[in-house]
Amino acid sequence: MKPFKVITSFTTPLNKTNVDTDQIIPKQFLKLITKSGFGDFLFYDWRYENGSPIQNFVLNDPKYKDSKVLVSGENFGCGSSREHAVWSLLDYGFNVVLAPSFADIFQSNCIKNGLVPISLPDDTIHWLLETTRQVKVNLENQMIRADDKDISFEFNSFQKNVLLRGLDDISQTLNYEKEITQFEKNSKTPSIVQSV
Repeated sequence: MKPFKVITSFTTPLNKTNVDTDQIIPKQFLKLITKSGFGDFLFYDWRYENGSPIQNFVLNDPKYKDSKVLVSGENFGCGSSREHAVWSLLDYGFNVVLAPSFADIFQSNCIKNGLVPISLPDDTIHWLLETTRQVKVNLENQMIRADDKDISFEFNSFQKNVLLRGLDDISQTLNYEKEITQFEKNSKTPSIVQSV
């Protein structure tokens, strides 16, 4: 997982609430066994009709092609717990999602995969949704610079550390390898470590 510190990008405004994971990545595209290759299917049912791009959907507008920051409405990522939703956002090129709120499991999946979900007040999100804006997202300082405004945000300190260091679950466990090994050696219960 790549560490995240600062990113500068223009925003992609997706003015919808309750965006569920079935819309983020429809079920028929969950057949891949890797985390890549899902970007082409992101918001598929909103992007395409009979295989042709729907012209007024925001992701089909060329001016948003290289955006790394998605802005959306409350309860983003609700619905099923499919991790593929996060994989598809990352594979498409988004690194940050700004919304008033996120579904709990979706938010957890974001942290585990390096996508930064930032909750902002409703009025700030409405302002960001008015038009695309150039933003600089600084996770370390918990600050977003948009136009000439500085917007601070709250972020769980443990999750922030995970994202700043680019640690997935395995990497986090390996950080405690010495302590785990010592614990196993001191344990009176037989373990794999003692037999090696």
